[in-house]
Amino acid sequence: MIRLALALAGGALPALAALQASYPDEIARWRRDREARLTADDGWLTVAGLFWLHPGANTFGKAPGAAIALPDGPAQAGVFTFNGRRVTLTMNGATREVKPDSDADRVKVGRLSLFPIRRGDRFGIRLKDPESPYRRQFHGLEYFPASQAWRVRARWVAAAKKIPILNVLGQTELSECPGYAEFELGGKRLRLYPILESPDDRQLFYIFRDETAGKETYGAGRFLYSDMPRGGWVVLDFNKAYNPPCSFTPYATCPLPPPENRLGVRIEAGEKKYGH
Repeated sequence: MIRLALALAGGALPALAALQASYPDEIARWRRDREARLTADDGWLTVAGLFWLHPGANTFGKAPGAAIALPDGPAQAGVFTFNGRRVTLTMNGATREVKPDSDADRVKVGRLSLFPIRRGDRFGIRLKDPESPYRRQFHGLEYFPASQAWRVRARWVAAAKKIPILNVLGQTELSECPGYAEFELGGKRLRLYPILESPDDRQLFYIFRDETAGKETYGAGRFLYSDMPRGGWVVLDFNKAYNPPCSFTPYATCPLPPPENRLGVRIEAGEKKYGH
């Protein structure tokens, strides 16, 4: 029996060593992917404008008098018409309805992309420009040193409810929260409440703030995803905590951490604040 235990341990140790050796590579890949998404042609660094629509016609183009003045394209590119409930686009002699927050309804004007969005009762047009100054002046991301100590196994408690999520516009939206993750850090028992961004989500989305906020990390908080619970547990890898889009562009409409997710500990892991 002792020989069998030793044999099993002998087989387990190399596997454990391989797992530990591969973890830094996993984090390095995650960081490369994170920066690639951020700096992509349609990444958050390209968001260069946000125009809230007023009732009636909202012209867009390069002409100085346009309601939505663009840095590229024709002087008069088209018109967004807003009637308080829906938005139509008139462009190149044709008119059609455009749905907010649908990538399929992006509008191309020269090198630019225009995206209708809806936040509460407000409808707007988000401008993406691959030549945005935020993209051109990007100087890289900084991180705390990666450590498996910040990869936490948390007990999952299924307790579905709706929680109010405030955004930077001052609007509050009730979001689906399927439960909470309970864990220990710094000698404290903590909870994080994730939300579902859509009913068919395959990951949990956490918006949180800790005691590094406003110092080493972004003052409004950070984002984190985890896989769905398995066997009553979830893994929270704070090495993969990252800054919201609002830390890179003033034209994002980021959600803010709910009171439940304001943690009274320092989480010295993940992405540090981005210096403008």
